[in-house]
Amino acid sequence: MSVVILDFGSQFTRLIARRFRELGAYSVILPGSAPLERILQEKPQGIVLSGGPSSVYDEAAPKPAPGVLDLDVPVLGVCYGMQYLAQQAGGDVKRAGKREYGKADLTSYGGQLFEGIQGEFVAWMSHSDSVTQLPAGYEVVAQTADTPVTAIENRQTRRYGVQFHPEVVHTPKGGQLLANFLEICGVTRDWTAEHIIDELIADVRTQVGDGRVLLAISGGVDSSTLGLLLARAVGEKLTAVFIDHGLLRLGEREQVEAALKPLGVNLVTVDARAEFMAALDGVSDPEQKRKIIGREFIRAFEREARAYGPFDFLAQGTLYPDVIESAGGEGAANIKSHHNVGGLPDDLAFKLVEPFRTLFKDEVREIARLLGLPDHIRMRHPFPGPGLAIRCLGAISEEKLDILRRVDDIFISGLREFGLYDGCSQALAILTPIQSVGVMGDERTYSYTAALRAVTTDDFMTAEWARLPYEFLATMSNRIVNQVHEINRVVYDITGKPPATIEWE
Repeated sequence: MSVVILDFGSQFTRLIARRFRELGAYSVILPGSAPLERILQEKPQGIVLSGGPSSVYDEAAPKPAPGVLDLDVPVLGVCYGMQYLAQQAGGDVKRAGKREYGKADLTSYGGQLFEGIQGEFVAWMSHSDSVTQLPAGYEVVAQTADTPVTAIENRQTRRYGVQFHPEVVHTPKGGQLLANFLEICGVTRDWTAEHIIDELIADVRTQVGDGRVLLAISGGVDSSTLGLLLARAVGEKLTAVFIDHGLLRLGEREQVEAALKPLGVNLVTVDARAEFMAALDGVSDPEQKRKIIGREFIRAFEREARAYGPFDFLAQGTLYPDVIESAGGEGAANIKSHHNVGGLPDDLAFKLVEPFRTLFKDEVREIARLLGLPDHIRMRHPFPGPGLAIRCLGAISEEKLDILRRVDDIFISGLREFGLYDGCSQALAILTPIQSVGVMGDERTYSYTAALRAVTTDDFMTAEWARLPYEFLATMSNRIVNQVHEINRVVYDITGKPPATIEWE
């Protein structure tokens, strides 16, 4: 049983699924045009039509497949979804005289969706079209000063619509509205981490049977948690391979081994530093670095698979956002292809085991907590697969990587010391190729510039630079230049995403 969200290209569709999951209800995202048969496979108890950039009158406007709106389940339309519901039922939708974007106060609200909500209701608006004439059987249940039809409902058919985004944090009481929709749908809210673990273990055992499983451990929370889950599910039939490519952070290899081996993970550590460094010698282009590292990783992994095999299954820590982004949505661009879901060869000799492909990152972290993964790994910031190679700008060398490791360790350790680490979504240090003149101890220096970067974000699709205290940044600068003598200048990156990306390469 689930709530099915049909995606018509809204940048917030993923948040709708997350909010339902946080409320204890299993939800899935499907393309807006998904066939009725595909939707029925999810045994939907409710359907959400997402927002999107189109107008319902556009020639190529996305729409659900025939028969979807005939299902006897509650339907909630959000923004474009509401306009589509109204238009299909015989109402009118027209270009609004004034585009409404940002926060707006509801001047009145009521009906089933707003049951139990009291006081001020601030809603996040983002629309150009508005419903101007209600279809038969519907009534207006919310208004703003600029939008007379802000929410609608038809209790008899259980069709509901809101012209705002209840899923975003800018609509503070939107969670209660979504909870009310779950009540209307009669959804059992039993989607908990404990429940998920039991289901995942049972599913893995059913899929794997007596087969053997190979897993690549990166040191991040996803693969580490997957290692713990698979160890519990299949025991010694799992071989987890951790490849040290020489591009890790200070002490990272030892941390991973200490975290996983005592918890029963059959972990094999491979020292492949020499091979990776030789392949990267003199390479400065970031895309070329990534391709080389990916190629060398596969080669090293294949060597270990032959040495410890044969294996029947390859396990991957693919997450739901990876699947969504790689597949793209109705009216949405394919953001990027993820190696987990789109970069494997067609002649792959293994069957895939991807227990996390329906989970979000926060759900994996909660599973990790229950499985005993130490917090310093469980709550660790994301770290790119190419490692420090793309944080050391230009051609890399052992000397430059050593400099960067020490700078990174001072910065990350400082964030933890000052209680700032958990307030950042991702933090990193970058070694730039810029050298400049400085003075230390009355002597001239000509040394490297290090850049520090920290961001805050809910979904990593957009990000704000973290407003770290000046005193903290001053302390970090002093520590870095005093302890890492190859650095004589420290800068802090205050660019958001967009226009920048979080990583520099």
